[in-house]
Amino acid sequence: MKRRIYLSPPHMNGSELGFIEIAFENNWIAPFGPNLTGFEDDMCAYLGLRNSVALTSGTAAIHLALRYFGVGKGDVVFCSDLTFSGSCNPVFYQEANLVFIDSEYKSLNMCPIALEKALKAAGQKGKLPKAIIIVDIFGQSADYSELLPLCEEYGIPVIEDAAEALGAEYKGKKCGSFGEINILSFNGNKIITTSGGGMAVSNDEKAIKKIYFWANQAKEDTNYYLHKELGFNYRMSNICAGIGRGQMMTLNERVTRRKEIYEYYRNAFVGLPVKMQPILRGCTPNYWLSNLTINKSNGKKPDDIISYLETQNIEARRMWFPMHCQPVFTGLEYYMAGGESVSKDIFDRGICLPSGSAMTTEDLERVCKAFSEAFEG
Repeated sequence: MKRRIYLSPPHMNGSELGFIEIAFENNWIAPFGPNLTGFEDDMCAYLGLRNSVALTSGTAAIHLALRYFGVGKGDVVFCSDLTFSGSCNPVFYQEANLVFIDSEYKSLNMCPIALEKALKAAGQKGKLPKAIIIVDIFGQSADYSELLPLCEEYGIPVIEDAAEALGAEYKGKKCGSFGEINILSFNGNKIITTSGGGMAVSNDEKAIKKIYFWANQAKEDTNYYLHKELGFNYRMSNICAGIGRGQMMTLNERVTRRKEIYEYYRNAFVGLPVKMQPILRGCTPNYWLSNLTINKSNGKKPDDIISYLETQNIEARRMWFPMHCQPVFTGLEYYMAGGESVSKDIFDRGICLPSGSAMTTEDLERVCKAFSEAFEG
């Protein structure tokens, strides 16, 4: 059996170990230390923001952002429909209610028309959302020129879930800098990783200080353990942050390589009944995952292709299963621009291809050959 080609495995550059060794030498084996503050400073400098706090996951960051905006029992939060469940699970941690907003084809992200419909309906009910979670999926920005004015018109704070989009830009501005609070993820499959972890980033110093306080178990500044609020054990370790510092050194190279992979697939599949993920006008993606959709007129199904790739020891996956279709979220409100679900159509026809930045030309040739054979067979 040939060596397995994974979807998006970690890619170490070698410099991570140096930061980890320094932590060991200085005994910073804790959720505090210079790697943590250094990683946070590095990210602020990269995004052009002033404040950040590194946490155990992007989901933890969303949870504490919701708490900061006062989301509680009975409140409403809007969220992108086509995403991973980590984007919206924290809404239920706060005992609030979710409303899902459909995607648009030009970006695969939140549809401005659907959002406007949802906001108008919420306004008529007298139940506007406490926050809106806009997700940048598969490394591409949402259409913030259309979305943010709507949120501002209704006075709703935005949480940008840029977990998949670090390194991407929209109209010259970095993804991870469009919301009042912005969320990053460093899970093992992301464009850079800390093995696990996330970050909240913002220009709102008060927000980040409060999130930092809650993430450290809400310990008051006394000489004994005093707690006046509910806290959480959400702080990233200094060791993991060292990995992140090393990874940041080659972030731009990772983006360049993943774009090359996307272009390789795009050129290789000319003539096949598929369409590569569209690029939103004004967006420079990080190309985290190279995705495509099978043309509606073709009889092939994503599972047919994925199953054949698996026989060749190649990992591929379906696109995100929309949140409004998930059994755990059955019956929740869902707003579309028209009469059909764009997010469900994207799922029904979409495939995520291997996109790891360490892929070789030989790997890409194997994937493209197997993919073409799947259509022929």
